Amino acid sequence: VQLVESGGGLVQAGGSLRLSCAASGSTFSINAMGWYRQAPGKQRELVAFITSGGGITNYADSVKGRFTISRDNAKNTMYLQMNSLKPEDTAVYYCNAIDLSKYNYWGQGTQVTVSS
Repeated sequence: VQLVESGGGLVQAGGSLRLSCAASGSTFSINAMGWYRQAPGKQRELVAFITSGGGITNYADSVKGRFTISRDNAKNTMYLQMNSLKPEDTAVYYCNAIDLSKYNYWGQGTQVTVSS
């Protein structure tokens, strides 16, 4: 499974961005997917995840009500809609997929920078 993120960039506080994660390869084996982020000097943290059918989602407390995770299985793509962005959302955002064997796959990351 290969994962490629896109959609990062520079935005002012209060603005919005939508990240995309395109999966290829053995996508039929993917179970849950998620978005993680890592800010400079900090550990990587889970932002949101979504189950294979999209029926269950979960969010970090810091992004609840502002971020929305979704996936389009027909396009093998996952999204993260980020609204009301804050400077503390600045980080490299990584796409993650877990297959049926619980093996983790990672994308290369996309930079999100929120200016105050």
